[in-house]
Amino acid sequence: QVQLVESGGGLVQPGASLRLSCAASGFTFSSYSMTWYRQAPGKGRELVATIEPAGGITDYADSVKGRFTISRDNYKKTVDLHMTSLKPEDTAVYYCNAVSPYNIYWGQGTQVIVSS
Repeated sequence: QVQLVESGGGLVQPGASLRLSCAASGFTFSSYSMTWYRQAPGKGRELVATIEPAGGITDYADSVKGRFTISRDNYKKTVDLHMTSLKPEDTAVYYCNAVSPYNIYWGQGTQVIVSS
């Protein structure tokens, strides 16, 4: 059974840091590109950061470049999103996504609220 389970969300103040984690099971994790998406209230889902299967290539949305870092551990089957200098506009549900040429999987999401 395929599972992507996100964790680490919560309520933080502007300027704080937070680390999200996504634990994968039920598929060959090391063969999948992993991506974090987010969806803010009333808005569409947007790509935040992505990392290729071997972990050497990453890409980020312009709005998070220099503040967020995506990383993965193919042995532990996890992908993390380290978020720093958080802003109120980073408030959203964050989703973990796994993509191969043959399959796409989604997690259930974890809520991040940035508010003073």
